[in-house]
Amino acid sequence: MAISNPYQQYQTNAATTASPGELTLMLYNGCLKFIHLAGKAIEEGNIEERNTNIQKAQNIIREFMVTLNMDIEISKSLMSMYDYMNRRLMDANLKNDLEILKEVEGYVVDFRNTWKEAIQINKQAKPMQGGRA
Repeated sequence: MAISNPYQQYQTNAATTASPGELTLMLYNGCLKFIHLAGKAIEEGNIEERNTNIQKAQNIIREFMVTLNMDIEISKSLMSMYDYMNRRLMDANLKNDLEILKEVEGYVVDFRNTWKEAIQINKQAKPMQGGRA
C-alpha cells in the first residue's frame, strides 16, 4: 500500500509513539501554530480563517483545562491562567485584535518552554533512577 501523504503518515506516527509529556508539548506547539495563522488572517482581513484558527487554539486550551488534575495545588493556578487565555482568545476573535493574540501567544510560549524544560529534566533524571540499586 502506497502512502498518499508521507508527512501525514509521519505526524500520525509521531503522535501515536509520543509519551504523554511529548503529546502535551505537541499541543502547545499546535496552539502556537493556530495563533500564528489567526494573526496572519487578521493581517490579511480573512475573517473566516481568523475565526477557524482561534477556535482551534481555544480547543487546545480547553483540552488543557479539562485534563488538569485538580487534586494538585498548582492546577488551580493553571486553570485560572488557561481560563484567562481562553477568554482573551475570544476577545481577539470578537475584536479582530492582533495585540490580544500576541499577548496570548506570549503566555503559550512560556508554558511550552517550561514544559519542554520539564521534559528534558525528566529525561536526564531517568537514567540516574535506573542505575540505583
